[in-house]
Amino acid sequence: MCRRLGGICQPNRYICPGRYLKDKCSGARMRQCCMPVGAWSVLCAGHHNNRVRACDAHGCGAFNSHKGNDLHKAVDLVCEDFGIINAPFSGSLAGPVSRKDPAGIQYDGLKLLNDVHCVKIFNIRPYRYMGPVVQGEALGYLLPMQERFSGITSHLELQMCDGTDPTTFI
Repeated sequence: MCRRLGGICQPNRYICPGRYLKDKCSGARMRQCCMPVGAWSVLCAGHHNNRVRACDAHGCGAFNSHKGNDLHKAVDLVCEDFGIINAPFSGSLAGPVSRKDPAGIQYDGLKLLNDVHCVKIFNIRPYRYMGPVVQGEALGYLLPMQERFSGITSHLELQMCDGTDPTTFI
């Protein structure tokens, strides 16, 4: 499983230049999956890295940060309004997705998957919803957030389909 994710299994006493993932390697519990920093490519064109949105008047962008009474089960990545969003990994587009927040605001996006990963990307206007994509290919552009949420840090929302934390890969 670790190799399919892009990592290597090694004893956790060794230095890992990225992060260790537990329960992805067979053998002794000391063997953990060392994931390189930023296994996926940068999602927001014009940025040098995937930067998680800090806290602002509208909340925080880290995984499991509090969003009212709920936990934020996604990661918000800083992007510019109307900025191009690129595919973080090669795979297939699997159609549109949407979700509503407790206030009833609907967020639209798309689903991207391959044999290893499945993500939903929100706050974007996709160029298309179906078909194959390669890592780094333009998927669409970020919808403007300032019109609806004055003072918010513009961002896309990245959510793993299984609800796990995507931070390790970005």
